[in-house]
Amino acid sequence: MNQVTSAYIKIALAMAIVGSSVVFGKLIISSFPVFLASELRFIIATIILIILLLRQEKKFPCIGFKDLIIFFLQAFTGVFLFNIFMLYGLKFTTAIEAGIITSTLPAVIGLVSFLFLKEKLTIKKGLGIIFAVIGVLSINFIDNGSSNINSLLGNLLIFGAVLGETLFITLGKSVSNRFTPLTISTMMSVSGLIMFLPFAIYEAKEFDFASVGMGDWINILYFGIVVTVLAFLLMYQGLSKVSASSAGVLTSVLPLSSVILSFFILKEEISFSHLLGILFILIAIFFISKESSDGEVNSKPSISQ
Repeated sequence: MNQVTSAYIKIALAMAIVGSSVVFGKLIISSFPVFLASELRFIIATIILIILLLRQEKKFPCIGFKDLIIFFLQAFTGVFLFNIFMLYGLKFTTAIEAGIITSTLPAVIGLVSFLFLKEKLTIKKGLGIIFAVIGVLSINFIDNGSSNINSLLGNLLIFGAVLGETLFITLGKSVSNRFTPLTISTMMSVSGLIMFLPFAIYEAKEFDFASVGMGDWINILYFGIVVTVLAFLLMYQGLSKVSASSAGVLTSVLPLSSVILSFFILKEEISFSHLLGILFILIAIFFISKESSDGEVNSKPSISQ
C-alpha cells in the first residue's frame, strides 16, 4: 500500500470516528450530566496528549500573550461552546440528524469566510453552500419534521455547535503555521479541562456515581481516547501526506458513519428526509472540496509535519 492510499484510509477512519462521536455522545448524556461528561473526557485526553507532547517535542512550547488569547478564543468557541451545544442538542434531536447537520461544516466555513473575511465566493463554493442549506432544511421540514418543536430546537443547538467549530477553525488560521497540531490539540484539551471544571464540580456534587455502569465508563473512555486523541492523530498523519483540500471530500464519511451507527446502535429510524439531506450535503461537500482542490493544485498543505 502506497503512502497516499494509506493517508486517505487514515483520514477516512478519522472522519468515521468523528461521526461515531455523535452516537456515543447520545449514549453518554443518558448517564452523565453534560458538564461532568465533558470534564471527564478532557481529563483523559489531556493526560494522554501531554505525555505525547513531551515525548515528541521534549518540552512544552513557549506561547506568547497574543497567541494565548487566540488559543483561549479557539477553546471557548470550538471546545466549550461546541460541546455544550452538541451534547444539549442531542438531548432533543436524533443522532442521525445531528450527524447530518454537523457535516455541513465545510459549507458553513465557506459562508463565514465570505461574509466576514471577505473571501471570494466562487460558483462552486456558492453551490456547495446552497446544497448544504437545502440538505439541512430537508431534514427539518420534510416528513413532518417541523411539527416536532423539540427536534427543531435540538437541530438548532447542533447548528450552534457547527458555528462554534467554524469560529474555532477560522481563528486557528493565524496560529496553525506557528505551532504543531499536537501542541494546538494539547492546548485545546487543557483549556477544555479548565473551562468545564467549575461546572463539572457543581454537577459532581449532586451526581450519583454509583448509578454509572461499566458500559457508561467505557463510553467516556472512548470519547476521551478514541474521539479526542486517536481521531486527531489519524487525521494529521493523513494530512502530512496529502493536502487538506484534497482530503476534503472524505468529510462525507462523517454523516454516513453517524447514520449507520445510529441505526445499528441506537436503533434510530432512517427516514426519507434523512436520506435526502445526506444526498444534498454530499453534493455540497463535493463542490466545496472540488473548489478547494482547484485552488490549491500547486500549493503544499499548511499542516505542520
